[in-house]
Amino acid sequence: MQIAVFAYDHMTALDAVGPHEVLSRLPGAQTVFVGAQRGPVRCDAGRLAIVAEARIDEVPSPDVLVVPGWSGARQHAVLRPGPVQDWFRAVDEHTTWTAAVGTGVIILASAGLLAGRQATTHWLAADWLAELGAVSVDDRVARDGKYVTAAGVAAGIDMALTLAARIADERTAKAIQLLLAYDPHPPFDCGSVATAPPDIVTAMRAVRDFIVDGEPKA
Repeated sequence: MQIAVFAYDHMTALDAVGPHEVLSRLPGAQTVFVGAQRGPVRCDAGRLAIVAEARIDEVPSPDVLVVPGWSGARQHAVLRPGPVQDWFRAVDEHTTWTAAVGTGVIILASAGLLAGRQATTHWLAADWLAELGAVSVDDRVARDGKYVTAAGVAAGIDMALTLAARIADERTAKAIQLLLAYDPHPPFDCGSVATAPPDIVTAMRAVRDFIVDGEPKA
């Protein structure tokens, strides 16, 4: 079973690494980071790079596709028509599961793969997802047929565990969760709009254009 994680400049590292940590531990899994070109890609924090070990033309039919999100680049090349979006559409014809995390869901929607389907994304990009024709839902993990999406960054681990249970079985997924000691007890109850203090939500909304689009609010 081949699991392809798409790697590209400005992606959010945990969106890719979190699912990889889970799915790479499935029996028979062969994980590969795939990029438009081979070599390192710089993540959105600027100092961390992940190596794309294969080109998109070298991975024509993965069983599972995982697309991480990014920050700060609404005009990113992966959102425009071209070889990468062509590849998404081509491999989607063969995948058993097509998955994305956070704004990676926007990438799938831009490729036309989520039209009319329920999907979730980072809360700052929910309106954008709806504009692209998906049915935007406020869930941490959403599934519509073979499409599985996660709300953002850390939710990618939840999504991967959900996938692990579907690909293998619940016992295997639980074993992976235990191996990773994934038992989150964050110091603050501030991981969603529903629980975060209103002033922090307001502050994050105020910088939305910079975080999502890469441009300061006028």
